[in-house]
Amino acid sequence: MTGVFRSAFATDPATPPPAPIPKAALPKSSPEKAARRADGQRVLCYVGGYTKHGPADTNAQGITLFEMNTQTGVLTQLGKPTPTDNPSFLALSPDGRFLYCVNEVNDFGGQQSGGATAFSIDPHTGVLTQLNAVATDGADPAHLSVHPSGRYLLVANYTGGSAAVIRIQPDGSLGELTDVMHNTGPKRPERAQDNPPGNYAVSDHSGSHVHMIQADMAGNFIVACDAGLDRVYVWKLDEDEGLLVPAETPFFDMEPGSAPRHFCFSLDGKVIYILGEQDSRVVVADYDPETGSISMRQTVATVTARFRGSTLAAEIMLHPDGKFLYVTNRLGDSVACFKVMKDGSLELFDEVWERGDYGRALAFDPTRQFMFIANQRSDSITSWKVNRETGALEFTWNFTPVGTPSAFAFLTLEG
Repeated sequence: MTGVFRSAFATDPATPPPAPIPKAALPKSSPEKAARRADGQRVLCYVGGYTKHGPADTNAQGITLFEMNTQTGVLTQLGKPTPTDNPSFLALSPDGRFLYCVNEVNDFGGQQSGGATAFSIDPHTGVLTQLNAVATDGADPAHLSVHPSGRYLLVANYTGGSAAVIRIQPDGSLGELTDVMHNTGPKRPERAQDNPPGNYAVSDHSGSHVHMIQADMAGNFIVACDAGLDRVYVWKLDEDEGLLVPAETPFFDMEPGSAPRHFCFSLDGKVIYILGEQDSRVVVADYDPETGSISMRQTVATVTARFRGSTLAAEIMLHPDGKFLYVTNRLGDSVACFKVMKDGSLELFDEVWERGDYGRALAFDPTRQFMFIANQRSDSITSWKVNRETGALEFTWNFTPVGTPSAFAFLTLEG
């Protein structure tokens, strides 16, 4: 029998971009003053990465803070990194006062679990101060997000194969786990039948591997990609108790072996774009915000028809203008560029070299001018100027050195 089972811890008490923090003044860390936005605001960028990976140490030292020049897109490091283990994914609170990271480990606090850490953000410098860290009741968490209400942290435990809900306290610190949902289902193949030709890379289908969890645009449902079971799960969140309640249609089946990794929504929240890691394809599906149901409409490759070789898709992001969508392809080291048609369907119009090795996360800055990619294996961030009329990417030739980067979080401060 397939389905879900839950271990719950019941206790008492589109996400909008973080609001600017008022009257901020950043310390000067460079002889060149960073250019401000026309409205006087400054842009900060937090970068997470791997401080250790299995038995081998990697090059990240924690979460690194940068300031972005809003005219050139250049990132300038501010101070030393904030130490924490394997902060491989980051999320800001809706009000921009707190930052949360996963600790992608399997031995947190001596338990067979990963962790999540909460930080307060200094409103004048952007500097992080750790508030606390808690276990996520599942090993190797790979993703987290904050519910639009700001009351709960949602965590995807990859190796642990579970979705966890953690209460956020009024001071931004993390409280108790209110629910942990474990997915179960039949064994899936290691490779999908619609793989790119010559793809030898495989994804782990040994069991459930929850890879992303996030609320839908209206905040009505919680959606999670399970890369091990090739499903996208949908739950309703009981905001009083912090419990996940399966939707009427509890999951959407993807192509066997495709390993759904990440997703994003159209600006109106009625189309969901689901990225298959293993087959490097995007499923375009209609999404009903009232019921959480998902209905496939289209599937498109993230590599051109001429591509041959191994690749694993990593990140999918809709540009904030809503007209273009981009995907990073690891191993293939490219960015797939799609036009978003009027009906929400996609059309691949370019494939751009990432200028780095194993491009993982991608992100757009708050000014919507630049796109950044975290190149995990080449210890660098590369960036492009985005043509907001055509979607074309122009390489800036800016290389930012940072150890084993894997995640971004951008924040706007008022000058």
